[in-house]
Amino acid sequence: MIRDRLPHTLVIRTAVPAEAPAVAALHARARATYYPDGLPDDGFDWPAAWRTAVGRTDGQVLCAVEHGRIVALASFRTEPDAPAETVELLQFHVDPDRWRTGIGTRLHAACVDRWRADGRRTAVLGVHADNRRAQAFYARHGWTPDPANPPADDDHHLSLRYRVPPRE
Repeated sequence: MIRDRLPHTLVIRTAVPAEAPAVAALHARARATYYPDGLPDDGFDWPAAWRTAVGRTDGQVLCAVEHGRIVALASFRTEPDAPAETVELLQFHVDPDRWRTGIGTRLHAACVDRWRADGRRTAVLGVHADNRRAQAFYARHGWTPDPANPPADDDHHLSLRYRVPPRE
């Protein structure tokens, strides 16, 4: 089989609606790692939310696929009331069993390429305040605290900003 000859093949592509359950499962596995008491039951229908996200025409969900399995995902869009040159990274997750393998870095680069192609100059995101691993990842990739959105005392998220580099 081709897979046997190409053991480290990783494909980054747009997710499709039929993959919403797999995307939601990956999302849950990744989120569970930064809740010390376990993932809270928020009663939210995450598979339905991911079907909606994947089907949106004003946003995109990229996924990293390895051996036919989704191992990372990124969801982003420009909000209707935001400046046209700003994109919001809504979700970015790598399957915990694939951390520190370079998949996140490759997916981040694919996002930046897409943002650049779409004319975005700035990206913003909110990262969970207790997710130090994600904060370190974003810092390594050039994300900085967003001075326009300092954290409130009771906020569980930190706002970060990224300047999309121009085409070389």
